[in-house]
Amino acid sequence: MAGKKQQPRAKAKDTRKPRKKKISPIVKDSIEYVDYKDVNLLKAFLSDRAKIRGSRVSGNNRQQQRQAAGAIKIAREMALLPYHMRVVTQRKGDKRGGGRGRDREDRDRGFEPEANDSVFDDDKNAHSTDDVVSDAVEVGTEETPQEETTE
Repeated sequence: MAGKKQQPRAKAKDTRKPRKKKISPIVKDSIEYVDYKDVNLLKAFLSDRAKIRGSRVSGNNRQQQRQAAGAIKIAREMALLPYHMRVVTQRKGDKRGGGRGRDREDRDRGFEPEANDSVFDDDKNAHSTDDVVSDAVEVGTEETPQEETTE
């Protein structure tokens, strides 16, 4: 029993957008020599975490990328550029935990505040809520109270 020969599949049409060639800042400013003292130029080749960007991202050719990387390394040694920068981001909630907050975590560990516990309880703390508010107002303002003079 001879089966039908399957025809080769047609190649999928390439629907990707052609990439635009990136222009290097070195070519744009017609710079002949990448100097380690030119910090503003070198920052163009660093990411927000102070990592050296790849040539694909920066648009450098191989020779320009080597010059830029060497100049960045020298500038780091001379303390003109940082080795790394800390990027602080605050997470708005754990996606895996369903937005579990601190209260729920405390309850899971077995800690539950008692109903009569108060943060501003006069018996436990020296300040009441009025004292805390007045302290905040005094610290937050730069005005000095004027003394009344009696004559």
